[in-house]
Amino acid sequence: MLETSVRLLRLLSLLQARPDWPGAELAERLDVTTRTVRNDIERLRILGYQIHSTPGAAGGYRLGAGAALPPLLLDDEEAVAVAVSLSTAAGGTVTGIEETSLRALAKLQRMIPSRLRHRIEAVHAATVSATGRVPTVDVDTLTVVAAAIRDRRRLRFDYRGHDDSPSIREVEPHRLVHTGRRWYLLAWDVERDDWRTFRADRITPRTPGGPRFTPREPPEGDAAVHVLRGTGSTAWNHPARVRLHAPVEKVAERLTPAAGLLQLVDEDSCLLETGADSLHDLAGFLGSLGIPFTVLHPPELRAHLRALAERYASAAQG
Repeated sequence: MLETSVRLLRLLSLLQARPDWPGAELAERLDVTTRTVRNDIERLRILGYQIHSTPGAAGGYRLGAGAALPPLLLDDEEAVAVAVSLSTAAGGTVTGIEETSLRALAKLQRMIPSRLRHRIEAVHAATVSATGRVPTVDVDTLTVVAAAIRDRRRLRFDYRGHDDSPSIREVEPHRLVHTGRRWYLLAWDVERDDWRTFRADRITPRTPGGPRFTPREPPEGDAAVHVLRGTGSTAWNHPARVRLHAPVEKVAERLTPAAGLLQLVDEDSCLLETGADSLHDLAGFLGSLGIPFTVLHPPELRAHLRALAERYASAAQG
């Protein structure tokens, strides 16, 4: 009986790992006959798992969604990844998910073996967050917006502008974009007949939603690029355009998407549209890249760099 139970857990783990499994491949993985696989599938069905089967030589099995969440079987690397992600979410930018993430993390930490607990603690000890405090988004808002995007239905919501002015908007939602600082919604504004970017923490959805719509091609062919370019001037107190004197591939290895937009200029240089909340932070960020650069905009940044250069030169003289 113990051998059968262990085999059922292994079978369930395989079914969770990918959408479709041929019966013969499952039998080979479990080192049993296809008849045994069929019997084990029936045992899992009796336990309440929805497993769809396709007959024939090319047939196989697929684990469906049941009425209750089945036990989730994770290997070592998956367990560490989930634990680190839950810990990050507990201090993240989605309102209401922090406590839920902590509860899930507590359950996971009670179950994982000590060897994995040490790996997770090592990651936590070596990591600090540099995001700072940013506005958080209600998880229900994200859920409603995401559902409208999935179902291709118009979305109506109350919106607070950057000057706190209220308005009612009706849009065709395209994508949610997370820049690492804030959540944004890229959508086609029906009344203004143009693309608009909305901060998700300023959205209050109205129900019911509107009619279905046919999706449009996103501006610039990429929702994330459009949002990052459009929000750069408002997301940072000091936006900047800088030419980096290095191949774009080399620079891309050192930057996250939230750092700004990177564009190819030629084989030896690229353009970075970035910014920061202060000129000092911006200068420090650019200096930390370890790449020669030329400031194209703003002139205030060039003046700040000259002042820093004089200060550092004076310090270097003793």
